[in-house]
Amino acid sequence: MIAERALRSARARAAAKKASESIKRQGFLGKSGSLPGKLSDCDTEDVSISELFLVEGDSAAGSSKGGRNPITQAILPIRGKIINPEKNELAKLLANEEVSALISAIGTGIRDDFKIEDLRYGKVIIMTDADDDGAHIAALLMTFFYRFMRPLVLKGHLYLAKPPLYRVTIKNVHNYIHTEEELNSYRAKYGDKIDVTRFKGLGEMDADELGHTTMEIGTRQIIKIGVEDAEEASNMLSVLMGNEVGPRKAHIIKKSFERSKEVVN
Repeated sequence: MIAERALRSARARAAAKKASESIKRQGFLGKSGSLPGKLSDCDTEDVSISELFLVEGDSAAGSSKGGRNPITQAILPIRGKIINPEKNELAKLLANEEVSALISAIGTGIRDDFKIEDLRYGKVIIMTDADDDGAHIAALLMTFFYRFMRPLVLKGHLYLAKPPLYRVTIKNVHNYIHTEEELNSYRAKYGDKIDVTRFKGLGEMDADELGHTTMEIGTRQIIKIGVEDAEEASNMLSVLMGNEVGPRKAHIIKKSFERSKEVVN
């Protein structure tokens, strides 16, 4: 059993190396390589002001392309959910079209080949729908970055966009809010004088609306992804995103119990 496990590990390493070398030859892991065709790049080469938005789906990509600042903001659509970086071998990840496009666009390479000086964008911003699927996509992307481009996270280049949940219209004036608490405050103050629109996805906003609420500096809300305890972060990724169901179930039950106590108190 030990010998078989060692052989499987050796085969996996060999396959990962072969896939990595193949992708390097195609230009996917280097700054000078070809960029993915679905990337709508920005005009500037100034990394300090450039931003890459990783956008969920083609519909949102269309709106974000129309709402962006093309000088400083690039758009890369992510189709569906990438394969789980915590459950799959490197070779399989590198063979995935979405992951290859991601690596190519960012330009730094991964793991031992990672070079922060080759970073093409000062901010990499994950922009997904404000629902469970969007949260899962964001979690998979954050797991990928932490496992394969960790300096990108540790040096403060990774962000989460926070799109509004609701548009509240009062006398033809639009207000964009992000929480149920804010919505309740508006209802308590204005009663039935407000018109409420719930955004189920980014694609429901037109280009100007998405640009103003979620992309434009000064009116958007974005969250910088940071790490306080690297070891704890690594353990949590293994628990929440890994193959073992037991530890994940125990963690969820524990957090649910803690949350229920907070509500009771």
